[in-house]
Amino acid sequence: MQCQICSKNDATIHLTEIADGMRAEMHICEHCAQEQGIAVKSQIPLNELLSSLLAVQPTDEELFGPSEKGASTSCPHCGFTLDQFRKEAVLGCPYDYEIFEEPLRRLIEKAHNGKTTHCGKVPSKASTGTKKQIKLITLRQQLEAAVQSEDYEMAAKLRDKIRKYEISKHEADRSK
Repeated sequence: MQCQICSKNDATIHLTEIADGMRAEMHICEHCAQEQGIAVKSQIPLNELLSSLLAVQPTDEELFGPSEKGASTSCPHCGFTLDQFRKEAVLGCPYDYEIFEEPLRRLIEKAHNGKTTHCGKVPSKASTGTKKQIKLITLRQQLEAAVQSEDYEMAAKLRDKIRKYEISKHEADRSK
């Protein structure tokens, strides 16, 4: 592969940048890399690479939000504190999830790109029929929850979605 800048030399440096979900690749030679100010190290010792990767760790404030000085909340059931969780990364008892709900929510949001509810996973090799069945089950569960919470507008929308999926499923079955 030739250098994308000079189109003369073989590309020996392959850069990949992912920004906003878009992937951009650039293949350049060492000479053009030096001209562009890209530092080229032919071999990086493994321990140097690992230590540089591990050095970029978020602070406690980035994970848990600003720490409340002097207001160290502890669980009334087990006596566990948020400071202990920060050090040990385990909780003391099931009640800690309620006691430390806000800091834990911020931590989970950070770790899962803003998502705080588990929505399951469908194997990528699953057939379209299986995927549709799973989607129908999920929609029915959401419908049931909407009816329980008396959100009838949402329930009507979910009912319509379920009908649409069921009709498309029956049409697919007939075409086989």
